[in-house]
Amino acid sequence: MTATTPTSTLSRDWVTLWFMVAMHGLALLAFLPGNFSWAAVGVALLLHWVTGCLGITLGWHRLISHRSFQVPKWLEYFFVFCGTLACQHGPITWVGLHRHHHAFSDQSNDHHDSNKGFWWSHMGWMFRDVPAKREMGRFTRDIAEDPVYLFFEKYFLATQIVLGVVLYLLGGWPFVLWGIFVRLVVVYHCTWLVNSATHKFGYRTYETTDKSTNCWWVAVVTYGEGWHNNHHAFQYSARHGLQWWEIDITWMTIRLLEMVGLAKKVKLANTNAAE
Repeated sequence: MTATTPTSTLSRDWVTLWFMVAMHGLALLAFLPGNFSWAAVGVALLLHWVTGCLGITLGWHRLISHRSFQVPKWLEYFFVFCGTLACQHGPITWVGLHRHHHAFSDQSNDHHDSNKGFWWSHMGWMFRDVPAKREMGRFTRDIAEDPVYLFFEKYFLATQIVLGVVLYLLGGWPFVLWGIFVRLVVVYHCTWLVNSATHKFGYRTYETTDKSTNCWWVAVVTYGEGWHNNHHAFQYSARHGLQWWEIDITWMTIRLLEMVGLAKKVKLANTNAAE
C-alpha cells in the first residue's frame, strides 16, 4: 500500500471480519447465568499464560521472529504449539507479518501503521486485504519449509477445536466458553495493544524511526511486551524491560530457561551503543 492509497479502498477480508465478530459474540455467552465458575476462570487464566506468554510473546515473537535466543528444537516446537493455541493464524503467517512490520514500522506500507489511527493499528487493518498479507514469503524463508510449522499453519484452527473438546470433557460448557472464547478475545486484544497503544501512549527512551513507546500497563497484560520502544531500538534483544522498574516476565522466563541449560546464545541490548 502506498501513501496515496486510502485504506477504505482496500477490499474487505470478510472471513477475518466475521470470525472476529463470532469470537466476541461467543465470549459474551460466558457471562450468562450458569456459565460462570471460578474453575473456568482459572482455566482461562492458565491458558492465557500458556498461549499469550509462552506461545506468542516468548515463542513466536522473541524466539522465532527475532531469534533472540536458541532452544532445543523439541522445545521450539512446543512453543510453536503454544502460540498456535492463541489462534492468531498459523506461525508462518504471524512471523511473516511481524517481520514485515519491523521492516516498515509506521511507514505507509506497514500493515498496522499507527499514523492511520488507533483503530486501524489495533485491529482495523485485519479486516482489509492489506498488501502485507501477500508479501510475507521473503520474510519467512527460514521456517517456510519446516514440516512442523507447515502443520500448525494449516491446522491452527483444528488444534483449537481439539482443545475445546478436551475442555468440554473436563468441565462442560463453562470451561469451553472461558477457556476458549473469553481467553482468546482477551489474548487478542492484549496482543493488539502492542500494535496500537505502544505506538501512542507512554514514554520514549530511544529515538527510533517509528512512534514506538514504552507503556507500563501494556507490559503488565503482555508479560513484558509493552516496553516496545526498547524493543524497536534493540530488536534482537531477548530482554525488553531494560530499566529496573521495567518488569519483563517473559525475560525472567527466558533467564530461567538459560539457567537450567535450555536457552543458549541469548542476545541482549547493547545500550551503550545507543547513547
